[in-house]
Formats: sequence, structure tokens, C-alpha cells
Amino acid sequence: MKALFDSVSYQCSTHVTKSYSTSFALATKMLSTSIRQDIYNIYGFVRFADEIVDSFHEYDKKFLLDKFQADLDCALQHKISLNPILNSFQHTVHTYNIPKHLINSFMKSMRQDLDKKAYLTQEEYNEYIYGSADVVGLMCLKVFVKGDEEKYEELKSSAMSLGSAFQKVNFLRDLKADFEELDRTYFPDADLQNLDEASKLKIITEIENDFKLGLAGISKLPTEAKFGVFTAYKYYFKLLQKLKRTPSVKIKNARIRVPNYQKMALLAKSYVNYRLNLI
Repeated sequence: MKALFDSVSYQCSTHVTKSYSTSFALATKMLSTSIRQDIYNIYGFVRFADEIVDSFHEYDKKFLLDKFQADLDCALQHKISLNPILNSFQHTVHTYNIPKHLINSFMKSMRQDLDKKAYLTQEEYNEYIYGSADVVGLMCLKVFVKGDEEKYEELKSSAMSLGSAFQKVNFLRDLKADFEELDRTYFPDADLQNLDEASKLKIITEIENDFKLGLAGISKLPTEAKFGVFTAYKYYFKLLQKLKRTPSVKIKNARIRVPNYQKMALLAKSYVNYRLNLI
């Protein structure tokens, strides 16, 4: 029965989300059940592609990414895949008419991670951020608005800004691991060796501007999506505040995180704001 296979596929995407990111899984759980599974499906897809280029060092990453790309293309064409993650993702793509160019841009950025080690210009940096983060925000927005193209166009720039903010926070938090383990640096003129307080604050100001634009769109999201997205916003903004207070020398030597008890407190506060229509 195809329905049973689809159900197992969705469970795989849900399990991937919960296993790889407790923060994203918590925020996704705050979405309406009518859209929650599709966000799990999107996360499963982007996580597996990211794992290929970031984690499988003992394997031929290019071969694996090429195979993943071929399986993805086949899944989108035939509306089925024996890879349960891709089977789940293709369902969401077809249900919400997610444009192929968004998926292509994402895969292009993932492919850059195979060989590219530094982004020396703002143009290169912006292009990578668009493909690795902005388009993921747009995929999710397609689900949130459920086919309302007018709403999608209205919230498009905010969704991209929020995606950018989340990704840049991750880059700053993971600066040490990216540089030492993957030999990568994403911020132009700000690698692990030359990160000082001035360059750190320049990056944080950029992220704060992204968050400001992203927050403006959250208040206009459909009810089914608003609380979950606001929860994710609160978590990442809290992490940014913590990075802002952390000396650059410590960021270069440790991975900064938000403890679970603080995540729970953020969730409770977010719910109160949501119920009081303060979002």
C-alpha cells in the first residue's frame, strides 16, 4: 500500500528533525498539525543534503551528492522515491507547488560546500546565503500560505530575511568548527583567526537587521504558522544576544548554545505573547 509507505516516509522525516535539531523540532511542533508534517519533510531533505557535504568525510562526497541529486530529480519527476526522505519531500513540493528554482538554488549552495573554502566578496556570500537559507524560508512559506500567492509575495522578503538571520547565527556560533574541521569561512574578512570585537559586532548588526525585517513578516503569517515561527525566532534571537555578550576570543574557542531550560522558558514566554496577540 502506497499510503503505508508514505506514512513510514513521513515518520522518517519527523525522526530526522527530532534527532538532528531539538530547537527546530520544538518550533515545528508549535505549528498547526495541518502543516507540521510538511515542514518536517522540508527539514529532512535539507538536513540530508547538508550532512553529505559536512559530515561524511570518509566517503566520496561528490559521488554521494550526485547520487542524491539524481534521486531527487527522479522523485520530483515520478512523484515517488524509495528514499523515504525524498519521498516525503516530493510530496510537499507537489502539494504546495514549491518552485524547482528554489530547490536548484539550495542544491547549488550545497555543491559549493564540496570545494569552496572561503567567501571573499559580499556577492559570493549573499549568493550562498540565498541558496542555503533564504530559499528554505521560501519553501516553508509556500507551506504556511497554502497556495495563497498574494500572501506569498507579500511575505517573501521577510521569509528570506528570517532565513538569512537563522543561517548567519549558525555560522557565527559554529565559526570554530567550520574553520578547524571543515576549513571553511563564510563571513567575508572574518575567519577564526581575525575575528575581533569590531568584526563580530559588524556581523551581529547585520543579523539584527535581518531579524527586524523577519519579525515584521511573522505578525502577518497565517494563524497555523505564526506561533511556531515566532518560537524559532525567539530561540535564534536569544542565541544571537548570547553571542553578542560573548567575547570574540571565546567564540573562537567554544560553541555557544542556549541551555534547554532557557529554551523552555522562551517557549512559555512566546506562548503568552501569542495568546495575548502581542506578535
